[in-house]
Amino acid sequence: MYRVWNFLTNYSLLLIFGAVTALIWANLDAHSYHQIVDFAIWEHAPIGQMHDGSRTLTLHYLINDVLMAFFFAIAAKEVWEAIILKNGSLRGKKAATPLFATVGGMLGPIAVYLGMAYFIWPDTYGDVQNGWAIPTATDIAFSYLVGRMVFGAGHPAVRFLLLLAIADDAAGLIILAVFYPSSELAPEWLFLSLGAAIAVFALANWLPRYMDRGNQARPVSTWVRQKLKFWPYLIAGCVSWFGFQEAGIHPALGLLPIVPTIPHADRAFGIFSEAEQYLSDLLNQIEHLLKHPVEIILFFFGLLNAGVEFSAISEPTWLVLFGLLVGKPVGILIFGVVGAHVLRLGLPQGMRTIDLLVIGCVAAIGFTVSLFVASVAFPGGPVQDAAKMGALFSFSAAGLSLIVGKFFRVVKQEF
Repeated sequence: MYRVWNFLTNYSLLLIFGAVTALIWANLDAHSYHQIVDFAIWEHAPIGQMHDGSRTLTLHYLINDVLMAFFFAIAAKEVWEAIILKNGSLRGKKAATPLFATVGGMLGPIAVYLGMAYFIWPDTYGDVQNGWAIPTATDIAFSYLVGRMVFGAGHPAVRFLLLLAIADDAAGLIILAVFYPSSELAPEWLFLSLGAAIAVFALANWLPRYMDRGNQARPVSTWVRQKLKFWPYLIAGCVSWFGFQEAGIHPALGLLPIVPTIPHADRAFGIFSEAEQYLSDLLNQIEHLLKHPVEIILFFFGLLNAGVEFSAISEPTWLVLFGLLVGKPVGILIFGVVGAHVLRLGLPQGMRTIDLLVIGCVAAIGFTVSLFVASVAFPGGPVQDAAKMGALFSFSAAGLSLIVGKFFRVVKQEF
Protein backbone atom coordinates (compact mmCIF):
# COMPACT_ATOMS: atom_id res chain seq x y z
CA MET A 1 0.00 0.00 0.00
CA TYR A 2 2.93 2.34 0.68
CA ARG A 3 4.05 2.33 -2.97
CA VAL A 4 0.55 3.16 -4.18
CA TRP A 5 0.10 5.87 -1.57
CA ASN A 6 3.51 7.30 -2.50
CA PHE A 7 2.46 7.45 -6.16
CA LEU A 8 -0.81 9.12 -5.23
CA THR A 9 1.08 11.63 -3.10
CA ASN A 10 3.39 12.38 -6.01
CA TYR A 11 0.81 12.73 -8.75
CA SER A 12 -2.74 12.92 -7.43
CA LEU A 13 -3.19 14.57 -4.04
CA LEU A 14 -2.38 18.03 -5.35
CA LEU A 15 -4.70 17.33 -8.29
CA ILE A 16 -7.54 16.55 -5.86
CA PHE A 17 -6.72 19.61 -3.78
CA GLY A 18 -6.81 21.77 -6.91
CA ALA A 19 -10.13 20.25 -8.02
CA VAL A 20 -11.78 20.68 -4.61
CA THR A 21 -10.50 24.26 -4.37
CA ALA A 22 -11.92 24.98 -7.82
CA LEU A 23 -15.33 23.53 -6.93
CA ILE A 24 -15.58 25.61 -3.76
CA TRP A 25 -14.27 28.76 -5.43
CA ALA A 26 -16.56 28.52 -8.49
CA ASN A 27 -19.63 28.01 -6.31
CA LEU A 28 -18.75 30.89 -3.98
CA ASP A 29 -17.58 33.43 -6.56
CA ALA A 30 -17.84 32.23 -10.15
CA HIS A 31 -16.87 35.61 -11.61
CA SER A 32 -13.46 35.84 -9.91
CA TYR A 33 -12.80 32.14 -10.64
CA HIS A 34 -13.32 32.54 -14.38
CA GLN A 35 -11.23 35.72 -14.37
CA ILE A 36 -8.30 33.62 -13.17
CA VAL A 37 -9.00 30.81 -15.66
CA ASP A 38 -9.06 33.24 -18.58
CA PHE A 39 -6.23 35.42 -17.27
CA ALA A 40 -4.16 36.67 -20.23
CA ILE A 41 -0.45 36.06 -19.66
CA TRP A 42 0.71 37.32 -23.05
CA GLU A 43 -1.29 39.25 -25.62
CA HIS A 44 -0.42 38.54 -29.29
CA ALA A 45 1.63 35.55 -28.14
CA PRO A 46 3.30 33.25 -30.68
CA ILE A 47 1.24 30.44 -29.19
CA GLY A 48 -2.23 30.57 -27.74
CA GLN A 49 -5.90 30.68 -28.47
CA MET A 50 -7.40 32.78 -31.21
CA HIS A 51 -9.27 35.61 -29.55
CA ASP A 52 -10.82 38.50 -31.48
CA GLY A 53 -8.36 37.97 -34.32
CA SER A 54 -5.29 37.94 -32.07
CA ARG A 55 -3.38 35.16 -30.33
CA THR A 56 -3.59 35.33 -26.55
CA LEU A 57 -1.73 33.04 -24.17
CA THR A 58 -4.11 32.44 -21.27
CA LEU A 59 -3.37 30.64 -18.03
CA HIS A 60 -5.83 27.90 -19.04
CA TYR A 61 -4.06 27.40 -22.38
CA LEU A 62 -0.64 27.32 -20.71
CA ILE A 63 -1.70 24.50 -18.39
CA ASN A 64 -3.98 22.44 -20.64
CA ASP A 65 -2.18 22.74 -23.98
CA VAL A 66 1.46 23.32 -23.03
CA LEU A 67 2.37 22.00 -19.60
CA MET A 68 0.01 19.00 -19.57
CA ALA A 69 2.23 17.64 -22.34
CA PHE A 70 4.63 16.55 -19.58
CA PHE A 71 1.86 14.59 -17.83
CA PHE A 72 0.95 12.78 -21.04
CA ALA A 73 4.65 12.12 -21.68
CA ILE A 74 4.85 10.26 -18.35
CA ALA A 75 1.73 8.27 -19.24
CA ALA A 76 3.25 7.49 -22.66
CA LYS A 77 6.48 6.34 -20.98
CA GLU A 78 4.60 3.72 -18.97
CA VAL A 79 2.66 2.55 -22.02
CA TRP A 80 5.82 2.42 -24.15
CA GLU A 81 7.70 0.31 -21.59
CA ALA A 82 4.72 -2.00 -21.18
CA ILE A 83 4.74 -2.66 -24.94
CA ILE A 84 8.41 -2.67 -25.95
CA LEU A 85 10.32 -4.28 -23.08
CA LYS A 86 10.76 -8.04 -22.84
CA ASN A 87 9.03 -8.13 -19.45
CA GLY A 88 6.48 -5.50 -20.47
CA SER A 89 3.04 -6.00 -19.00
CA LEU A 90 1.26 -5.60 -22.35
CA ARG A 91 3.28 -8.29 -24.12
CA GLY A 92 2.41 -11.92 -24.64
CA LYS A 93 -0.57 -14.07 -23.79
CA LYS A 94 -0.86 -12.71 -20.23
CA ALA A 95 -2.17 -9.44 -21.65
CA ALA A 96 -4.65 -10.98 -24.10
CA THR A 97 -7.77 -11.07 -21.91
CA PRO A 98 -7.11 -7.67 -20.23
CA LEU A 99 -6.64 -6.11 -23.67
CA PHE A 100 -9.87 -7.68 -24.88
CA ALA A 101 -11.67 -6.46 -21.76
CA THR A 102 -10.27 -2.97 -22.40
CA VAL A 103 -12.16 -2.88 -25.69
CA GLY A 104 -15.38 -3.62 -23.80
CA GLY A 105 -14.44 -1.02 -21.21
CA MET A 106 -14.45 1.58 -23.96
CA LEU A 107 -17.32 0.42 -26.17
CA GLY A 108 -19.65 -0.08 -23.19
CA PRO A 109 -19.43 3.55 -21.98
CA ILE A 110 -19.77 4.83 -25.54
CA ALA A 111 -22.92 2.74 -26.09
CA VAL A 112 -24.49 3.87 -22.80
CA TYR A 113 -23.57 7.53 -23.36
CA LEU A 114 -24.86 7.74 -26.93
CA GLY A 115 -27.80 5.40 -26.28
CA MET A 116 -29.08 7.41 -23.33
CA ALA A 117 -28.57 10.67 -25.23
CA TYR A 118 -30.46 9.39 -28.27
CA PHE A 119 -33.38 7.65 -26.57
CA ILE A 120 -33.85 9.62 -23.34
CA TRP A 121 -32.83 13.15 -24.33
CA PRO A 122 -33.11 13.20 -28.14
CA ASP A 123 -33.58 16.98 -28.18
CA THR A 124 -30.08 17.48 -26.80
CA TYR A 125 -28.37 14.67 -28.74
CA GLY A 126 -26.73 17.02 -31.21
CA ASP A 127 -25.31 19.13 -28.41
CA VAL A 128 -23.82 16.27 -26.38
CA GLN A 129 -22.81 13.61 -28.91
CA ASN A 130 -19.23 14.84 -29.21
CA GLY A 131 -18.59 13.88 -25.57
CA TRP A 132 -18.79 10.13 -26.26
CA ALA A 133 -15.12 9.57 -25.30
CA ILE A 134 -15.35 11.22 -21.87
CA PRO A 135 -16.58 8.09 -20.02
CA THR A 136 -14.06 5.78 -21.70
CA ALA A 137 -11.21 6.94 -19.45
CA THR A 138 -9.79 5.16 -16.40
CA ASP A 139 -7.70 6.98 -13.80
CA ILE A 140 -4.81 4.55 -13.24
CA ALA A 141 -3.68 5.72 -9.80
CA PHE A 142 -7.06 5.91 -8.09
CA SER A 143 -8.41 2.77 -9.74
CA TYR A 144 -5.32 0.85 -8.64
CA LEU A 145 -5.67 2.12 -5.08
CA VAL A 146 -9.37 1.17 -4.89
CA GLY A 147 -8.60 -2.16 -6.54
CA ARG A 148 -6.17 -3.00 -3.74
CA MET A 149 -8.78 -1.97 -1.17
CA VAL A 150 -11.33 -4.32 -2.77
CA PHE A 151 -9.17 -7.30 -3.73
CA GLY A 152 -6.05 -6.97 -1.58
CA ALA A 153 -2.53 -6.41 -2.88
CA GLY A 154 -1.89 -10.05 -3.80
CA HIS A 155 -5.05 -10.78 -5.77
CA PRO A 156 -4.51 -11.52 -9.50
CA ALA A 157 -7.44 -9.20 -10.28
CA VAL A 158 -5.28 -6.23 -9.23
CA ARG A 159 -2.66 -7.01 -11.87
CA PHE A 160 -5.46 -7.58 -14.39
CA LEU A 161 -6.87 -4.14 -13.50
CA LEU A 162 -3.49 -2.44 -13.91
CA LEU A 163 -2.97 -4.00 -17.35
CA LEU A 164 -6.46 -2.87 -18.36
CA ALA A 165 -5.89 0.67 -17.08
CA ILE A 166 -2.56 1.04 -18.92
CA ALA A 167 -4.13 -0.22 -22.16
CA ASP A 168 -7.06 2.16 -21.59
CA ASP A 169 -4.59 5.06 -21.29
CA ALA A 170 -2.93 4.06 -24.56
CA ALA A 171 -6.28 3.93 -26.34
CA GLY A 172 -7.27 7.25 -24.78
CA LEU A 173 -4.17 8.96 -26.20
CA ILE A 174 -5.07 7.67 -29.67
CA ILE A 175 -8.69 8.85 -29.30
CA LEU A 176 -7.55 12.33 -28.26
CA ALA A 177 -5.22 12.59 -31.25
CA VAL A 178 -7.64 11.23 -33.85
CA PHE A 179 -11.11 12.39 -32.77
CA TYR A 180 -10.47 15.66 -30.93
CA PRO A 181 -8.39 17.96 -33.13
CA SER A 182 -7.73 21.35 -31.61
CA SER A 183 -8.37 23.16 -34.89
CA GLU A 184 -8.71 22.51 -38.61
CA LEU A 185 -6.50 19.55 -39.49
CA ALA A 186 -3.28 20.18 -41.39
CA PRO A 187 -1.63 16.73 -41.17
CA GLU A 188 1.41 17.77 -43.22
CA TRP A 189 2.73 19.48 -40.07
CA LEU A 190 3.08 16.05 -38.45
CA PHE A 191 6.11 15.51 -40.66
CA LEU A 192 7.80 18.18 -38.52
CA SER A 193 7.12 16.10 -35.39
CA LEU A 194 8.20 12.92 -37.12
CA GLY A 195 11.37 14.60 -38.38
CA ALA A 196 12.20 15.86 -34.89
CA ALA A 197 11.77 12.35 -33.46
CA ILE A 198 13.91 10.71 -36.17
CA ALA A 199 16.61 13.38 -35.91
CA VAL A 200 16.99 13.22 -32.14
CA PHE A 201 16.96 9.42 -32.14
CA ALA A 202 19.62 9.27 -34.85
CA LEU A 203 21.90 11.99 -33.47
CA ALA A 204 21.57 11.54 -29.69
CA ASN A 205 20.77 7.83 -29.38
CA TRP A 206 21.69 5.64 -32.36
CA LEU A 207 24.81 7.48 -33.65
CA PRO A 208 26.70 7.51 -30.31
CA ARG A 209 26.01 3.80 -29.84
CA TYR A 210 27.11 3.12 -33.42
CA MET A 211 30.37 5.03 -32.89
CA ASP A 212 30.98 3.07 -29.69
CA ARG A 213 30.49 -0.34 -31.30
CA GLY A 214 33.16 -2.76 -30.08
CA ASN A 215 34.31 -0.40 -27.31
CA GLN A 216 32.99 -1.40 -23.91
CA ALA A 217 34.05 1.94 -22.43
CA ARG A 218 31.42 3.64 -24.65
CA PRO A 219 33.18 7.06 -24.63
CA VAL A 220 30.87 8.80 -27.14
CA SER A 221 27.64 7.59 -25.50
CA THR A 222 29.01 8.60 -22.09
CA TRP A 223 29.93 12.09 -23.34
CA VAL A 224 26.48 12.59 -24.87
CA ARG A 225 24.85 11.34 -21.69
CA GLN A 226 26.92 13.49 -19.32
CA LYS A 227 27.23 16.68 -21.37
CA LEU A 228 24.03 16.92 -23.38
CA LYS A 229 21.76 15.08 -20.92
CA PHE A 230 18.07 15.59 -21.76
CA TRP A 231 18.49 18.83 -23.75
CA PRO A 232 18.38 17.31 -27.26
CA TYR A 233 15.10 15.60 -26.39
CA LEU A 234 13.63 18.76 -24.88
CA ILE A 235 14.46 20.70 -28.05
CA ALA A 236 12.98 17.92 -30.19
CA GLY A 237 9.94 17.92 -27.90
CA CYS A 238 9.39 21.64 -28.46
CA VAL A 239 9.58 21.15 -32.23
CA SER A 240 7.20 18.18 -32.04
CA TRP A 241 4.77 20.14 -29.84
CA PHE A 242 4.72 22.95 -32.42
CA GLY A 243 4.11 20.41 -35.18
CA PHE A 244 1.11 18.99 -33.32
CA GLN A 245 -0.32 22.45 -32.69
CA GLU A 246 -0.01 23.48 -36.32
CA ALA A 247 -1.39 20.10 -37.46
CA GLY A 248 -4.57 20.76 -35.48
CA ILE A 249 -3.98 17.83 -33.10
CA HIS A 250 -4.15 18.65 -29.42
CA PRO A 251 -0.64 19.92 -28.59
CA ALA A 252 -0.69 18.35 -25.11
CA LEU A 253 0.10 15.12 -27.00
CA GLY A 254 3.05 16.72 -28.75
CA LEU A 255 5.77 14.94 -26.75
CA LEU A 256 4.46 11.46 -27.54
CA PRO A 257 6.62 10.91 -30.67
CA ILE A 258 9.75 11.83 -28.68
CA VAL A 259 9.28 9.42 -25.75
CA PRO A 260 10.21 6.25 -27.73
CA THR A 261 13.45 7.89 -28.94
CA ILE A 262 14.88 8.33 -25.41
CA PRO A 263 17.35 5.65 -24.22
CA HIS A 264 15.64 3.33 -21.77
CA ALA A 265 16.54 0.38 -19.57
CA ASP A 266 15.98 -3.16 -20.79
CA ARG A 267 13.43 -3.72 -18.05
CA ALA A 268 10.79 -1.89 -16.06
CA PHE A 269 9.55 -2.71 -12.59
CA GLY A 270 6.14 -1.15 -13.02
CA ILE A 271 4.36 2.12 -12.51
CA PHE A 272 4.03 1.73 -8.71
CA SER A 273 7.37 0.07 -7.96
CA GLU A 274 9.94 1.73 -5.70
CA ALA A 275 12.66 -0.05 -7.70
CA GLU A 276 11.95 2.26 -10.65
CA GLN A 277 13.89 5.02 -8.90
CA TYR A 278 17.10 2.96 -9.10
CA LEU A 279 17.02 2.64 -12.89
CA SER A 280 19.68 4.98 -14.27
CA ASP A 281 18.62 5.12 -17.93
CA LEU A 282 17.82 8.54 -19.34
CA LEU A 283 14.10 7.85 -19.77
CA ASN A 284 13.65 7.06 -16.08
CA GLN A 285 15.91 9.96 -15.08
CA ILE A 286 13.72 12.34 -17.06
CA GLU A 287 10.62 10.91 -15.37
CA HIS A 288 12.21 11.53 -11.96
CA LEU A 289 13.10 15.12 -12.96
CA LEU A 290 9.49 15.70 -14.03
CA LYS A 291 7.94 14.32 -10.84
CA HIS A 292 7.67 17.53 -8.83
CA PRO A 293 6.89 19.83 -11.78
CA VAL A 294 4.08 17.50 -12.84
CA GLU A 295 2.67 17.57 -9.29
CA ILE A 296 2.33 21.34 -9.58
CA ILE A 297 0.98 21.12 -13.14
CA LEU A 298 -1.72 18.69 -12.02
CA PHE A 299 -2.69 21.00 -9.16
CA PHE A 300 -3.27 23.83 -11.63
CA PHE A 301 -5.01 21.46 -14.04
CA GLY A 302 -7.50 20.58 -11.29
CA LEU A 303 -7.81 24.22 -10.27
CA LEU A 304 -8.47 25.51 -13.79
CA ASN A 305 -10.71 22.69 -15.03
CA ALA A 306 -12.83 21.47 -12.12
CA GLY A 307 -14.43 24.80 -11.21
CA VAL A 308 -18.02 23.90 -12.04
CA GLU A 309 -21.10 25.37 -10.40
CA PHE A 310 -23.48 22.75 -9.02
CA SER A 311 -26.27 24.47 -10.91
CA ALA A 312 -24.58 23.20 -14.11
CA ILE A 313 -25.66 19.61 -13.38
CA SER A 314 -27.77 18.49 -16.33
CA GLU A 315 -28.07 15.76 -18.97
CA PRO A 316 -24.34 15.53 -19.85
CA THR A 317 -23.57 14.93 -16.16
CA TRP A 318 -25.72 11.81 -16.10
CA LEU A 319 -24.53 10.66 -19.52
CA VAL A 320 -20.91 10.71 -18.40
CA LEU A 321 -21.67 9.24 -14.98
CA PHE A 322 -23.84 6.38 -16.24
CA GLY A 323 -21.42 5.75 -19.08
CA LEU A 324 -18.74 5.15 -16.47
CA LEU A 325 -20.76 3.45 -13.72
CA VAL A 326 -22.87 1.23 -16.00
CA GLY A 327 -21.20 1.04 -19.39
CA LYS A 328 -17.68 0.31 -18.20
CA PRO A 329 -18.49 -2.58 -15.78
CA VAL A 330 -20.92 -4.20 -18.23
CA GLY A 331 -18.55 -3.76 -21.17
CA ILE A 332 -15.59 -5.20 -19.29
CA LEU A 333 -17.68 -8.15 -18.06
CA ILE A 334 -19.09 -9.03 -21.50
CA PHE A 335 -15.83 -8.68 -23.42
CA GLY A 336 -13.87 -10.29 -20.60
CA VAL A 337 -16.16 -13.34 -20.68
CA VAL A 338 -15.89 -13.54 -24.47
CA GLY A 339 -12.11 -13.28 -24.33
CA ALA A 340 -11.60 -15.65 -21.42
CA HIS A 341 -14.18 -18.35 -22.25
CA VAL A 342 -15.39 -18.01 -25.84
CA LEU A 343 -11.96 -17.28 -27.32
CA ARG A 344 -10.35 -19.38 -24.56
CA LEU A 345 -7.74 -16.79 -23.70
CA GLY A 346 -8.29 -17.62 -20.04
CA LEU A 347 -8.19 -15.71 -16.76
CA PRO A 348 -5.28 -15.49 -14.32
CA GLN A 349 -5.18 -18.35 -11.84
CA GLY A 350 -7.20 -17.50 -8.75
CA MET A 351 -9.48 -15.00 -10.51
CA ARG A 352 -13.21 -15.69 -10.95
CA THR A 353 -15.35 -14.64 -13.88
CA ILE A 354 -17.53 -12.43 -11.65
CA ASP A 355 -14.38 -10.56 -10.63
CA LEU A 356 -14.51 -8.98 -14.09
CA LEU A 357 -17.64 -7.06 -13.05
CA VAL A 358 -15.94 -5.83 -9.88
CA ILE A 359 -12.88 -4.78 -11.89
CA GLY A 360 -15.23 -2.88 -14.20
CA CYS A 361 -16.68 -0.98 -11.25
CA VAL A 362 -13.20 -0.05 -10.06
CA ALA A 363 -12.14 1.04 -13.57
CA ALA A 364 -15.13 3.40 -13.71
CA ILE A 365 -13.15 6.09 -11.87
CA GLY A 366 -12.45 8.43 -14.80
CA PHE A 367 -11.40 11.70 -13.15
CA THR A 368 -8.13 13.08 -14.62
CA VAL A 369 -8.38 12.00 -18.26
CA SER A 370 -12.18 12.34 -18.27
CA LEU A 371 -11.80 15.96 -17.14
CA PHE A 372 -9.25 16.57 -19.86
CA VAL A 373 -11.40 15.01 -22.60
CA ALA A 374 -14.42 17.05 -21.43
CA SER A 375 -12.35 20.22 -21.77
CA VAL A 376 -11.54 19.44 -25.42
CA ALA A 377 -14.81 17.75 -26.44
CA PHE A 378 -16.98 20.80 -25.78
CA PRO A 379 -16.39 24.55 -25.93
CA GLY A 380 -16.51 26.38 -22.62
CA GLY A 381 -20.07 26.69 -21.38
CA PRO A 382 -22.91 24.79 -19.71
CA VAL A 383 -22.45 21.52 -21.66
CA GLN A 384 -18.75 21.33 -20.84
CA ASP A 385 -19.41 22.19 -17.19
CA ALA A 386 -22.09 19.52 -16.89
CA ALA A 387 -19.82 16.90 -18.47
CA LYS A 388 -16.99 17.83 -16.10
CA MET A 389 -19.34 17.34 -13.15
CA GLY A 390 -19.98 13.79 -14.36
CA ALA A 391 -16.22 13.16 -14.44
CA LEU A 392 -15.90 14.47 -10.87
CA PHE A 393 -18.84 12.36 -9.69
CA SER A 394 -17.10 9.25 -11.04
CA PHE A 395 -15.33 9.05 -7.68
CA SER A 396 -18.55 7.43 -6.49
CA ALA A 397 -17.32 4.32 -8.32
CA ALA A 398 -15.00 3.72 -5.35
CA GLY A 399 -17.95 3.20 -3.01
CA LEU A 400 -19.78 1.16 -5.63
CA SER A 401 -16.73 -1.09 -6.02
CA LEU A 402 -16.57 -1.81 -2.30
CA ILE A 403 -20.28 -2.65 -2.20
CA VAL A 404 -20.16 -4.88 -5.30
CA GLY A 405 -17.04 -6.59 -3.97
CA LYS A 406 -18.79 -7.40 -0.70
CA PHE A 407 -21.94 -8.58 -2.50
CA PHE A 408 -20.01 -11.01 -4.70
CA ARG A 409 -17.87 -12.14 -1.77
CA VAL A 410 -14.48 -11.11 -3.04
CA VAL A 411 -11.85 -12.69 -0.79
CA LYS A 412 -9.02 -10.25 -0.22
CA GLN A 413 -5.52 -11.58 -0.82
CA GLU A 414 -2.85 -9.39 0.74
CA PHE A 415 0.12 -11.51 -0.35
